[in-house]
Amino acid sequence: MTSVVIVGAGPTGLALACGLTAAGVPVRVVDKRNEPATTSRALGLQPRGAEVLDRLGALGDLPQRSVRIARVVAHVHGKPMAVLRVGRPTKLVTRPGLLMSQVEVEAVLRDRLRVLGIEVEWGKELLSVAQDESGATLSFPGEQFRSTWLIGCDGAHSRVRKAAEIGFPGVSVIENFLLADVRADLPIPADTVSVWLRADSMLGLFPLPGDRVWRLMAPVRAQDVGSGADGVVDELTRQLRDHAGLAPSVVEEVLWTSTFRIHRRLAATYRRGRILLAGDAAHVHSPFGGQGMNTGLGDAENLAWKLALVAHGAAPDALLDTYEAERRPIAREVLASTSSLTHLVVGDTPIARFARDHVFVPLMNRPLVQRLIWEKSSQLKIHYRTSPLSTWTYERWPLGAPRAGDRVPDLPCRLVDGSATRLHAELGACWALLTPTPHEREAYLAVAERHLGPAMSVIPLVPTSSGRQCTMLVRPDGHVAWRGHSTASLDTWLRYRLGTTAHHTPESDET
Repeated sequence: MTSVVIVGAGPTGLALACGLTAAGVPVRVVDKRNEPATTSRALGLQPRGAEVLDRLGALGDLPQRSVRIARVVAHVHGKPMAVLRVGRPTKLVTRPGLLMSQVEVEAVLRDRLRVLGIEVEWGKELLSVAQDESGATLSFPGEQFRSTWLIGCDGAHSRVRKAAEIGFPGVSVIENFLLADVRADLPIPADTVSVWLRADSMLGLFPLPGDRVWRLMAPVRAQDVGSGADGVVDELTRQLRDHAGLAPSVVEEVLWTSTFRIHRRLAATYRRGRILLAGDAAHVHSPFGGQGMNTGLGDAENLAWKLALVAHGAAPDALLDTYEAERRPIAREVLASTSSLTHLVVGDTPIARFARDHVFVPLMNRPLVQRLIWEKSSQLKIHYRTSPLSTWTYERWPLGAPRAGDRVPDLPCRLVDGSATRLHAELGACWALLTPTPHEREAYLAVAERHLGPAMSVIPLVPTSSGRQCTMLVRPDGHVAWRGHSTASLDTWLRYRLGTTAHHTPESDET
Protein backbone atom coordinates (compact mmCIF):
# COMPACT_ATOMS: atom_id res chain seq x y z
CA MET A 1 0.00 0.00 0.00
CA THR A 2 1.38 3.42 -1.00
CA SER A 3 1.80 5.77 1.95
CA VAL A 4 0.61 8.93 0.16
CA VAL A 5 -1.11 9.45 -3.19
CA ILE A 6 -1.25 13.01 -4.52
CA VAL A 7 -3.83 13.73 -7.21
CA GLY A 8 -2.80 16.70 -9.35
CA ALA A 9 0.64 17.57 -10.73
CA GLY A 10 0.38 21.34 -10.54
CA PRO A 11 2.71 23.47 -8.38
CA THR A 12 0.98 22.50 -5.12
CA GLY A 13 0.97 18.75 -5.76
CA LEU A 14 4.54 18.72 -7.03
CA ALA A 15 5.83 20.80 -4.11
CA LEU A 16 4.06 18.53 -1.64
CA ALA A 17 5.55 15.47 -3.33
CA CYS A 18 9.04 16.99 -3.16
CA GLY A 19 8.69 17.74 0.55
CA LEU A 20 7.36 14.28 1.42
CA THR A 21 9.85 12.38 -0.73
CA ALA A 22 12.79 14.33 0.68
CA ALA A 23 11.55 13.31 4.14
CA GLY A 24 11.53 9.63 3.13
CA VAL A 25 7.78 9.16 2.67
CA PRO A 26 6.70 6.89 -0.25
CA VAL A 27 4.63 8.99 -2.67
CA ARG A 28 2.77 8.55 -5.96
CA VAL A 29 1.73 11.59 -8.00
CA VAL A 30 -1.05 11.06 -10.55
CA ASP A 31 -2.70 13.44 -12.99
CA LYS A 32 -5.54 12.93 -15.44
CA ARG A 33 -3.78 14.97 -18.14
CA ASN A 34 -1.71 13.01 -20.63
CA GLU A 35 1.27 15.37 -20.36
CA PRO A 36 2.44 18.50 -18.56
CA ALA A 37 0.61 21.75 -19.29
CA THR A 38 2.17 24.05 -21.85
CA THR A 39 0.09 27.20 -21.25
CA SER A 40 1.18 29.78 -18.72
CA ARG A 41 -1.89 30.19 -16.45
CA ALA A 42 -0.66 31.66 -13.14
CA LEU A 43 2.41 33.84 -13.31
CA GLY A 44 4.81 35.02 -10.72
CA LEU A 45 6.49 33.99 -7.51
CA GLN A 46 6.19 36.25 -4.52
CA PRO A 47 9.26 36.23 -2.24
CA ARG A 48 7.68 33.58 0.01
CA GLY A 49 6.91 31.34 -2.96
CA ALA A 50 10.54 31.58 -4.10
CA GLU A 51 11.63 30.85 -0.54
CA VAL A 52 9.52 27.67 -0.47
CA LEU A 53 11.03 26.43 -3.73
CA ASP A 54 14.50 27.23 -2.40
CA ARG A 55 13.93 25.15 0.73
CA LEU A 56 12.69 22.29 -1.45
CA GLY A 57 15.86 22.46 -3.55
CA ALA A 58 13.76 23.33 -6.60
CA LEU A 59 14.38 27.03 -7.20
CA GLY A 60 17.23 26.33 -9.60
CA ASP A 61 17.88 29.09 -12.11
CA LEU A 62 14.34 30.50 -12.04
CA PRO A 63 15.55 33.88 -10.71
CA GLN A 64 17.89 34.22 -13.68
CA ARG A 65 15.20 33.22 -16.19
CA SER A 66 12.44 35.37 -14.71
CA VAL A 67 11.43 38.99 -15.10
CA ARG A 68 12.17 41.05 -12.00
CA ILE A 69 9.47 43.67 -11.63
CA ALA A 70 10.69 47.08 -10.49
CA ARG A 71 7.48 49.09 -10.71
CA VAL A 72 3.74 49.03 -11.30
CA VAL A 73 2.42 52.09 -13.16
CA ALA A 74 -1.28 52.87 -12.68
CA HIS A 75 -3.05 55.05 -15.24
CA VAL A 76 -6.40 56.67 -14.56
CA HIS A 77 -8.36 57.86 -17.62
CA GLY A 78 -5.23 57.50 -19.73
CA LYS A 79 -2.91 59.50 -17.48
CA PRO A 80 -0.17 57.95 -15.28
CA MET A 81 -1.28 58.68 -11.72
CA ALA A 82 0.92 56.44 -9.58
CA VAL A 83 4.19 54.52 -9.72
CA LEU A 84 4.33 51.69 -7.20
CA ARG A 85 7.94 50.67 -6.75
CA VAL A 86 8.23 47.00 -5.84
CA GLY A 87 11.12 44.62 -5.43
CA ARG A 88 13.20 46.96 -3.31
CA PRO A 89 14.82 45.18 -0.37
CA THR A 90 13.37 45.98 3.05
CA LYS A 91 14.20 44.67 6.49
CA LEU A 92 11.57 41.97 5.94
CA VAL A 93 11.81 41.30 2.20
CA THR A 94 15.23 40.51 0.76
CA ARG A 95 14.14 38.59 -2.36
CA PRO A 96 12.58 40.17 -5.45
CA GLY A 97 9.24 39.21 -6.89
CA LEU A 98 9.63 37.10 -10.03
CA LEU A 99 7.39 36.92 -13.08
CA MET A 100 7.41 33.73 -15.11
CA SER A 101 4.98 31.18 -16.46
CA GLN A 102 3.50 28.57 -14.14
CA VAL A 103 4.83 26.10 -16.70
CA GLU A 104 8.37 27.01 -15.65
CA VAL A 105 7.59 26.55 -11.96
CA GLU A 106 6.09 23.12 -12.60
CA ALA A 107 9.09 22.13 -14.71
CA VAL A 108 11.66 22.86 -11.98
CA LEU A 109 9.53 21.01 -9.44
CA ARG A 110 9.26 17.96 -11.73
CA ASP A 111 13.04 18.07 -12.21
CA ARG A 112 13.55 18.12 -8.45
CA LEU A 113 11.08 15.29 -7.97
CA ARG A 114 12.87 13.27 -10.66
CA VAL A 115 16.17 13.71 -8.80
CA LEU A 116 14.39 12.34 -5.72
CA GLY A 117 13.36 9.27 -7.74
CA ILE A 118 9.69 10.05 -8.47
CA GLU A 119 8.01 10.47 -11.86
CA VAL A 120 4.53 11.89 -12.36
CA GLU A 121 2.07 9.26 -13.58
CA TRP A 122 0.20 10.95 -16.44
CA GLY A 123 -3.11 9.87 -17.92
CA LYS A 124 -4.51 8.56 -14.63
CA GLU A 125 -7.98 9.95 -14.00
CA LEU A 126 -9.39 9.30 -10.55
CA LEU A 127 -12.80 7.66 -10.89
CA SER A 128 -13.81 6.95 -7.31
CA VAL A 129 -12.57 6.87 -3.73
CA ALA A 130 -13.63 4.66 -0.85
CA GLN A 131 -11.93 5.39 2.45
CA ASP A 132 -11.90 3.53 5.75
CA GLU A 133 -10.02 3.86 9.02
CA SER A 134 -6.72 2.60 7.61
CA GLY A 135 -6.64 4.29 4.21
CA ALA A 136 -8.39 4.80 0.90
CA THR A 137 -9.09 2.60 -2.12
CA LEU A 138 -8.60 4.55 -5.34
CA SER A 139 -10.08 3.51 -8.66
CA PHE A 140 -8.59 4.51 -12.01
CA PRO A 141 -9.37 3.21 -15.50
CA GLY A 142 -8.12 -0.38 -15.48
CA GLU A 143 -6.44 -0.07 -12.08
CA GLN A 144 -7.23 0.05 -8.38
CA PHE A 145 -4.86 0.50 -5.46
CA ARG A 146 -4.70 1.50 -1.81
CA SER A 147 -3.08 4.42 -0.08
CA THR A 148 -2.77 5.39 3.56
CA TRP A 149 -3.37 9.07 2.75
CA LEU A 150 -4.94 10.79 -0.25
CA ILE A 151 -4.20 14.46 -1.00
CA GLY A 152 -6.34 16.41 -3.45
CA CYS A 153 -4.27 18.98 -5.34
CA ASP A 154 -6.47 18.71 -8.41
CA GLY A 155 -7.79 22.24 -8.73
CA ALA A 156 -11.05 24.08 -8.39
CA HIS A 157 -13.09 21.19 -9.83
CA SER A 158 -11.34 18.69 -7.54
CA ARG A 159 -12.53 15.11 -7.94
CA VAL A 160 -10.92 14.31 -4.59
CA ARG A 161 -12.88 17.04 -2.80
CA LYS A 162 -16.12 15.84 -4.33
CA ALA A 163 -15.36 12.22 -3.42
CA ALA A 164 -14.78 13.31 0.19
CA GLU A 165 -18.09 15.20 0.09
CA ILE A 166 -16.44 18.41 1.26
CA GLY A 167 -18.42 21.55 0.49
CA PHE A 168 -16.91 24.37 -1.57
CA PRO A 169 -19.14 27.39 -0.96
CA GLY A 170 -18.51 30.76 -2.54
CA VAL A 171 -19.60 33.33 -5.09
CA SER A 172 -18.65 34.60 -8.51
CA VAL A 173 -16.52 37.77 -8.42
CA ILE A 174 -16.14 38.48 -12.14
CA GLU A 175 -18.28 36.73 -14.74
CA ASN A 176 -15.96 37.09 -17.71
CA PHE A 177 -12.19 37.59 -17.57
CA LEU A 178 -9.90 37.57 -20.61
CA LEU A 179 -6.23 36.59 -20.78
CA ALA A 180 -3.83 36.48 -23.69
CA ASP A 181 -0.10 35.87 -23.83
CA VAL A 182 1.26 37.64 -26.90
CA ARG A 183 4.46 38.67 -28.59
CA ALA A 184 4.25 42.43 -28.99
CA ASP A 185 6.42 45.46 -29.63
CA LEU A 186 5.34 47.73 -26.78
CA PRO A 187 6.87 51.07 -25.71
CA ILE A 188 6.93 49.89 -22.08
CA PRO A 189 10.02 48.92 -20.03
CA ALA A 190 10.41 45.16 -19.61
CA ASP A 191 10.53 45.48 -15.81
CA THR A 192 7.21 47.34 -15.55
CA VAL A 193 3.63 46.20 -15.01
CA SER A 194 1.17 48.69 -16.49
CA VAL A 195 -2.48 49.06 -15.50
CA TRP A 196 -5.08 51.30 -17.13
CA LEU A 197 -8.24 52.22 -15.21
CA ARG A 198 -11.20 53.98 -16.74
CA ALA A 199 -14.73 54.00 -15.26
CA ASP A 200 -15.65 50.33 -14.77
CA SER A 201 -13.01 48.93 -17.13
CA MET A 202 -9.44 47.83 -16.52
CA LEU A 203 -6.53 46.59 -18.65
CA GLY A 204 -3.31 45.09 -17.32
CA LEU A 205 -0.03 44.38 -19.14
CA PHE A 206 2.56 42.08 -17.55
CA PRO A 207 6.02 41.36 -19.01
CA LEU A 208 6.97 37.69 -19.25
CA PRO A 209 10.31 36.00 -19.99
CA GLY A 210 11.09 35.66 -23.67
CA ASP A 211 11.41 37.89 -26.68
CA ARG A 212 8.85 40.69 -26.17
CA VAL A 213 6.31 38.40 -24.50
CA TRP A 214 3.48 40.08 -22.60
CA ARG A 215 0.30 39.05 -20.85
CA LEU A 216 -2.83 41.12 -21.48
CA MET A 217 -5.72 40.78 -19.07
CA ALA A 218 -9.08 42.50 -18.69
CA PRO A 219 -12.55 41.86 -17.25
CA VAL A 220 -15.31 42.36 -19.83
CA ARG A 221 -18.98 41.64 -20.31
CA ALA A 222 -19.65 38.38 -22.11
CA GLN A 223 -21.72 40.10 -24.81
CA ASP A 224 -18.73 42.29 -25.74
CA VAL A 225 -16.53 39.36 -26.75
CA GLY A 226 -16.66 37.42 -30.00
CA SER A 227 -16.32 33.65 -30.08
CA GLY A 228 -13.04 31.78 -29.79
CA ALA A 229 -9.48 33.00 -29.48
CA ASP A 230 -10.00 35.63 -32.19
CA GLY A 231 -12.77 37.21 -30.13
CA VAL A 232 -10.52 37.39 -27.06
CA VAL A 233 -7.65 38.96 -29.02
CA ASP A 234 -9.91 41.43 -30.80
CA GLU A 235 -11.36 42.67 -27.50
CA LEU A 236 -7.99 42.92 -25.75
CA THR A 237 -6.34 44.78 -28.65
CA ARG A 238 -9.35 47.11 -28.80
CA GLN A 239 -8.80 47.90 -25.14
CA LEU A 240 -5.09 48.30 -25.75
CA ARG A 241 -5.97 50.95 -28.34
CA ASP A 242 -8.63 52.69 -26.23
CA HIS A 243 -6.67 52.69 -22.95
CA ALA A 244 -3.03 52.97 -24.01
CA GLY A 245 -3.37 54.48 -27.48
CA LEU A 246 -1.51 51.56 -29.07
CA ALA A 247 -2.52 50.16 -32.44
CA PRO A 248 -3.63 46.52 -32.55
CA SER A 249 -0.78 45.89 -34.99
CA VAL A 250 1.73 46.00 -32.10
CA VAL A 251 0.60 42.44 -31.31
CA GLU A 252 2.69 40.32 -33.65
CA GLU A 253 1.83 36.83 -32.41
CA VAL A 254 -0.75 35.27 -30.10
CA LEU A 255 0.71 32.52 -27.92
CA TRP A 256 -2.27 31.61 -25.74
CA THR A 257 -5.72 32.89 -24.82
CA SER A 258 -8.20 32.04 -22.11
CA THR A 259 -11.61 33.11 -20.88
CA PHE A 260 -12.77 32.25 -17.38
CA ARG A 261 -14.82 33.34 -14.42
CA ILE A 262 -13.24 34.50 -11.20
CA HIS A 263 -14.74 32.82 -8.16
CA ARG A 264 -14.16 33.18 -4.44
CA ARG A 265 -14.52 29.77 -2.81
CA LEU A 266 -13.19 28.11 0.34
CA ALA A 267 -13.49 24.44 1.25
CA ALA A 268 -15.64 23.75 4.30
CA THR A 269 -12.80 21.69 5.75
CA TYR A 270 -9.30 20.74 4.61
CA ARG A 271 -9.51 17.20 5.95
CA ARG A 272 -12.00 14.36 6.05
CA GLY A 273 -10.53 11.20 7.52
CA ARG A 274 -7.66 10.05 5.32
CA ILE A 275 -8.29 12.70 2.67
CA LEU A 276 -6.79 16.19 2.69
CA LEU A 277 -6.97 19.14 0.29
CA ALA A 278 -4.40 21.73 -0.76
CA GLY A 279 -4.05 24.55 -3.26
CA ASP A 280 -6.93 25.36 -5.59
CA ALA A 281 -8.78 22.25 -4.44
CA ALA A 282 -9.15 24.02 -1.08
CA HIS A 283 -9.43 27.67 -2.13
CA VAL A 284 -9.88 29.75 -5.27
CA HIS A 285 -9.89 33.51 -5.56
CA SER A 286 -9.15 36.47 -7.79
CA PRO A 287 -5.71 36.56 -9.45
CA PHE A 288 -5.36 40.24 -8.49
CA GLY A 289 -2.33 40.55 -6.22
CA GLY A 290 -0.63 37.40 -7.50
CA GLN A 291 -1.32 35.32 -4.39
CA GLY A 292 -2.82 32.08 -5.75
CA MET A 293 0.12 29.85 -6.70
CA ASN A 294 2.12 31.12 -3.74
CA THR A 295 -0.68 30.26 -1.29
CA GLY A 296 -0.80 26.74 -2.73
CA LEU A 297 2.96 26.36 -2.30
CA GLY A 298 2.57 27.44 1.33
CA ASP A 299 -0.13 24.80 1.82
CA ALA A 300 2.16 22.14 0.38
CA GLU A 301 5.13 23.00 2.59
CA ASN A 302 3.00 23.22 5.74
CA LEU A 303 1.35 19.85 5.09
CA ALA A 304 4.53 18.06 3.99
CA TRP A 305 6.44 18.15 7.26
CA LYS A 306 3.37 17.31 9.34
CA LEU A 307 2.35 14.39 7.17
CA ALA A 308 5.97 13.17 7.19
CA LEU A 309 5.97 12.99 10.99
CA VAL A 310 2.63 11.16 10.97
CA ALA A 311 3.69 8.76 8.21
CA HIS A 312 6.87 7.88 10.12
CA GLY A 313 4.91 7.27 13.33
CA ALA A 314 6.58 10.15 15.17
CA ALA A 315 3.27 12.00 15.67
CA PRO A 316 -0.40 11.01 15.84
CA ASP A 317 -2.94 11.71 13.11
CA ALA A 318 -4.24 14.65 15.15
CA LEU A 319 -1.19 16.67 14.10
CA LEU A 320 -2.75 16.93 10.64
CA ASP A 321 -5.63 18.93 12.08
CA THR A 322 -3.17 21.77 12.69
CA TYR A 323 -2.70 22.00 8.92
CA GLU A 324 -6.21 23.35 8.52
CA ALA A 325 -5.93 25.40 11.72
CA GLU A 326 -2.89 27.21 10.28
CA ARG A 327 -3.57 27.38 6.56
CA ARG A 328 -7.34 27.89 6.26
CA PRO A 329 -7.27 31.31 8.01
CA ILE A 330 -4.52 32.35 5.58
CA ALA A 331 -6.71 31.37 2.63
CA ARG A 332 -9.72 33.13 4.13
CA GLU A 333 -7.74 36.35 4.44
CA VAL A 334 -6.39 36.01 0.88
CA LEU A 335 -9.93 35.49 -0.44
CA ALA A 336 -11.15 38.60 1.36
CA SER A 337 -8.23 40.84 0.37
CA THR A 338 -8.10 39.79 -3.29
CA SER A 339 -11.88 40.15 -3.67
CA SER A 340 -11.79 43.64 -2.15
CA LEU A 341 -8.86 44.60 -4.37
CA THR A 342 -10.68 43.28 -7.43
CA HIS A 343 -13.85 45.24 -6.73
CA LEU A 344 -11.80 48.36 -6.05
CA VAL A 345 -9.59 48.09 -9.15
CA VAL A 346 -12.42 47.17 -11.50
CA GLY A 347 -14.59 49.92 -10.01
CA ASP A 348 -17.87 48.06 -10.19
CA THR A 349 -19.74 50.75 -8.23
CA PRO A 350 -19.55 54.58 -8.34
CA ILE A 351 -18.24 54.64 -4.77
CA ALA A 352 -15.52 52.10 -5.63
CA ARG A 353 -14.49 54.14 -8.67
CA PHE A 354 -14.28 57.36 -6.67
CA ALA A 355 -12.21 55.68 -3.95
CA ARG A 356 -9.94 54.10 -6.57
CA ASP A 357 -9.31 57.27 -8.60
CA HIS A 358 -9.08 59.81 -5.79
CA VAL A 359 -7.81 57.87 -2.78
CA PHE A 360 -6.30 54.46 -3.48
CA VAL A 361 -4.25 55.23 -6.62
CA PRO A 362 -2.80 58.55 -5.31
CA LEU A 363 -1.81 56.86 -2.05
CA MET A 364 0.31 54.38 -4.01
CA ASN A 365 2.87 57.16 -4.56
CA ARG A 366 3.69 57.37 -0.84
CA PRO A 367 6.84 55.43 0.19
CA LEU A 368 5.24 54.07 3.38
CA VAL A 369 2.22 52.77 1.46
CA GLN A 370 4.51 51.22 -1.14
CA ARG A 371 6.49 49.39 1.52
CA LEU A 372 3.33 48.14 3.23
CA ILE A 373 1.87 46.87 -0.06
CA TRP A 374 5.14 45.18 -1.04
CA GLU A 375 5.61 43.47 2.33
CA LYS A 376 1.97 42.38 2.45
CA SER A 377 2.03 40.87 -1.04
CA SER A 378 5.36 39.12 -0.35
CA GLN A 379 3.52 36.75 2.08
CA LEU A 380 6.52 36.96 4.42
CA LYS A 381 4.32 38.46 7.13
CA ILE A 382 2.33 35.24 7.42
CA HIS A 383 2.53 33.82 10.93
CA TYR A 384 0.95 31.05 12.99
CA ARG A 385 0.90 32.69 16.43
CA THR A 386 -2.66 31.53 17.11
CA SER A 387 -1.97 27.96 15.94
CA PRO A 388 -2.48 25.05 18.37
CA LEU A 389 1.25 24.40 17.87
CA SER A 390 2.30 27.83 19.12
CA THR A 391 2.74 28.77 22.74
CA TRP A 392 2.81 32.02 24.65
CA THR A 393 6.04 32.64 26.54
CA TYR A 394 7.24 35.57 28.61
CA GLU A 395 9.37 38.00 26.60
CA ARG A 396 12.76 37.90 28.33
CA TRP A 397 14.76 38.24 25.09
CA PRO A 398 15.07 41.27 22.80
CA LEU A 399 11.81 42.85 21.76
CA GLY A 400 11.07 42.03 18.14
CA ALA A 401 12.67 38.59 18.21
CA PRO A 402 10.51 35.92 16.51
CA ARG A 403 7.73 34.47 18.65
CA ALA A 404 6.37 30.95 18.40
CA GLY A 405 4.61 30.71 15.03
CA ASP A 406 6.57 33.55 13.42
CA ARG A 407 8.67 33.14 10.30
CA VAL A 408 12.36 33.27 11.18
CA PRO A 409 14.53 35.51 8.98
CA ASP A 410 17.18 33.77 6.89
CA LEU A 411 19.86 34.22 9.54
CA PRO A 412 23.59 33.67 8.93
CA CYS A 413 24.64 30.66 11.02
CA ARG A 414 27.49 28.24 11.66
CA LEU A 415 27.28 24.45 11.35
CA VAL A 416 28.87 22.00 13.78
CA ASP A 417 32.11 22.02 11.77
CA GLY A 418 32.25 25.79 11.96
CA SER A 419 31.43 26.40 8.31
CA ALA A 420 29.12 29.26 7.41
CA THR A 421 25.58 28.72 6.17
CA ARG A 422 22.17 30.36 6.27
CA LEU A 423 19.20 29.10 8.24
CA HIS A 424 16.79 28.51 5.36
CA ALA A 425 19.42 26.63 3.37
CA GLU A 426 19.30 23.89 6.02
CA LEU A 427 15.51 23.57 6.19
CA GLY A 428 13.10 21.81 3.83
CA ALA A 429 13.15 18.19 4.95
CA CYS A 430 14.90 19.11 8.21
CA TRP A 431 14.28 20.97 11.43
CA ALA A 432 16.84 23.45 12.75
CA LEU A 433 17.93 23.89 16.35
CA LEU A 434 19.41 27.34 16.98
CA THR A 435 21.46 27.61 20.15
CA PRO A 436 23.22 30.82 21.24
CA THR A 437 26.51 29.04 21.99
CA PRO A 438 28.03 25.71 20.86
CA HIS A 439 28.32 24.26 24.38
CA GLU A 440 24.50 24.20 24.77
CA ARG A 441 24.03 22.25 21.56
CA GLU A 442 24.26 18.62 22.65
CA ALA A 443 21.66 18.68 25.44
CA TYR A 444 19.01 20.40 23.32
CA LEU A 445 19.82 18.27 20.29
CA ALA A 446 19.37 15.07 22.26
CA VAL A 447 15.87 16.14 23.31
CA ALA A 448 14.84 17.20 19.81
CA GLU A 449 16.16 14.03 18.17
CA ARG A 450 14.42 11.85 20.74
CA HIS A 451 11.10 13.20 19.50
CA LEU A 452 11.74 14.00 15.84
CA GLY A 453 14.41 11.55 14.73
CA PRO A 454 14.82 9.34 12.83
CA ALA A 455 11.65 10.60 11.12
CA MET A 456 13.26 13.93 10.22
CA SER A 457 16.75 15.26 10.76
CA VAL A 458 17.50 18.05 13.23
CA ILE A 459 20.33 20.38 12.15
CA PRO A 460 22.12 22.18 15.02
CA LEU A 461 23.11 25.75 14.18
CA VAL A 462 24.66 28.68 16.00
CA PRO A 463 23.51 32.12 14.73
CA THR A 464 26.41 34.43 13.96
CA SER A 465 24.37 37.58 14.58
CA SER A 466 25.07 39.41 17.80
CA GLY A 467 22.69 39.95 20.67
CA ARG A 468 21.25 37.93 23.51
CA GLN A 469 19.26 35.00 22.18
CA CYS A 470 17.21 32.11 23.43
CA THR A 471 17.29 28.62 21.97
CA MET A 472 14.86 28.10 19.10
CA LEU A 473 13.52 25.00 17.37
CA VAL A 474 12.63 25.99 13.80
CA ARG A 475 10.13 24.02 11.73
CA PRO A 476 11.00 22.81 8.21
CA ASP A 477 8.82 25.63 6.80
CA GLY A 478 10.92 28.31 8.51
CA HIS A 479 8.58 29.14 11.41
CA VAL A 480 9.43 29.05 15.11
CA ALA A 481 8.15 25.83 16.68
CA TRP A 482 9.45 26.53 20.19
CA ARG A 483 11.82 28.86 21.94
CA GLY A 484 13.01 29.00 25.52
CA HIS A 485 15.88 28.54 27.95
CA SER A 486 15.76 24.93 29.19
CA THR A 487 15.77 21.40 27.82
CA ALA A 488 12.88 20.53 30.15
CA SER A 489 10.71 23.15 28.48
CA LEU A 490 11.63 21.84 25.01
CA ASP A 491 10.92 18.26 26.05
CA THR A 492 7.55 19.20 27.50
CA TRP A 493 6.56 21.18 24.41
CA LEU A 494 7.50 18.37 22.05
CA ARG A 495 5.73 15.69 24.07
CA TYR A 496 2.56 17.76 24.34
CA ARG A 497 2.44 19.13 20.85
CA LEU A 498 3.25 15.84 19.17
CA GLY A 499 0.63 14.05 21.26
CA THR A 500 2.77 11.44 23.00
CA THR A 501 1.39 12.71 26.32
CA ALA A 502 -2.01 13.87 25.11
CA HIS A 503 -3.39 14.73 28.55
CA HIS A 504 -0.36 16.67 29.74
CA THR A 505 -0.51 20.46 29.82
CA PRO A 506 2.81 22.16 28.99
CA GLU A 507 4.40 24.25 31.70
CA SER A 508 6.85 26.66 30.13
CA ASP A 509 9.90 27.66 32.15
CA GLU A 510 9.33 31.21 30.84
CA THR A 511 5.97 31.72 32.56
